[in-house]
Amino acid sequence: MHSPNTTSIPDHALAASQQPSVSLPVNLVADVQDALLMAMTDLKRLEGLLDHATGNLLERFSTANHALAHLTGSDNPDLLSIRHALHQAVTELQFHDMATQLIVHTGKVLQGCAWKLAEEAMEPEEDEMPMCIDPTPDRPSPVTQNEMDAGSIDLF
Repeated sequence: MHSPNTTSIPDHALAASQQPSVSLPVNLVADVQDALLMAMTDLKRLEGLLDHATGNLLERFSTANHALAHLTGSDNPDLLSIRHALHQAVTELQFHDMATQLIVHTGKVLQGCAWKLAEEAMEPEEDEMPMCIDPTPDRPSPVTQNEMDAGSIDLF
């Protein structure tokens, strides 16, 4: 038997998973769950910052491209080089899409872990339905890209 300040994985979960039971202090489980939920909040803020920065970059690239359109001598090698660099920069902004996918994926994993902790650590109320949350995603990562070199961008 465990003390009121600790919790253990219920017998039904133990039978289903064939894992040994581990007693943890309830306040530790609550602290870990709070930390997971705070990390999720930080990831959402990071996603917003990336969205804002990407929007600003696209707007600036578009402004630069329009300014270049007014220059004469469209066959000027320097002008062509600048336009090519701008087009490459816009292509590299696909990093935003990859980063956002990773943030959303990681947030779902953290949320699943937080709810799984609560489900396993806390006794459900009499009228409460058990939660069926699987914190493990179908794939380990939605993004397989790990570099931004020319020609290395994969669309998913």
